[in-house]
Amino acid sequence: MRVTEALSLFVTGTDTGVGKTLASAGLLHALARHHVRVVGMKPVAAGTVQVSGEEVNEDVLALRAASNYRVPPELDNPVLLPDPVSPHIAAARAGTQIDIAHLVACQRRLAQLADAVVVEGAGGFLVPLSDSETGADLAQALGLPVLLVVGLRLGCLNHALLSAEAIRARGLTLAGWVANHVDAAMLAQEDNIAFLRKTLQAPLLATIQHQAAPDPRSIHFELPSTWQ
Repeated sequence: MRVTEALSLFVTGTDTGVGKTLASAGLLHALARHHVRVVGMKPVAAGTVQVSGEEVNEDVLALRAASNYRVPPELDNPVLLPDPVSPHIAAARAGTQIDIAHLVACQRRLAQLADAVVVEGAGGFLVPLSDSETGADLAQALGLPVLLVVGLRLGCLNHALLSAEAIRARGLTLAGWVANHVDAAMLAQEDNIAFLRKTLQAPLLATIQHQAAPDPRSIHFELPSTWQ
């Protein structure tokens, strides 16, 4: 049993498809240089593929591949839903409900077992988990520092500022952000990054260049000293 709780971080994004899993995996590799037991967690995963006869989620597989510590699947992915749609719709289709208290309990258990835990949220910060609860409610219940992944494409400034405002409105700390060049053809990308550096009031911890085959090991994170 660990005497102290693990370093734990919550990763969210400005939208779905902005590279949260890639950034989370890169962060896991970076943390593994400083911590012996590092594990990724995807509390809610929607959408499965079949691997060796088993239904699994590709994001969950990526996080497990980047982790250096193995835990039971019911801890690192408590809710696995078949359909690749918004979690509240996927849960309704599967005839189940997402229990935030249970997700928090799983994260707390991981924090007892590991030295560092990276929790990747689903979709954007306010993605619905039910008719009455969102990913923001989960983040607030967890109470962890938040890392915001910004997908650099047209509209990202508005999305980033709204996300940062929503994070802080929940009383959470925006510990840093990641700039992900998801649209190689986007104009004025460096100007967008410069603007967000000034306005997000949080450190830029990594910049992910556009890659045909993204490799989380290639991402360089500037980790705060408190994360090392």
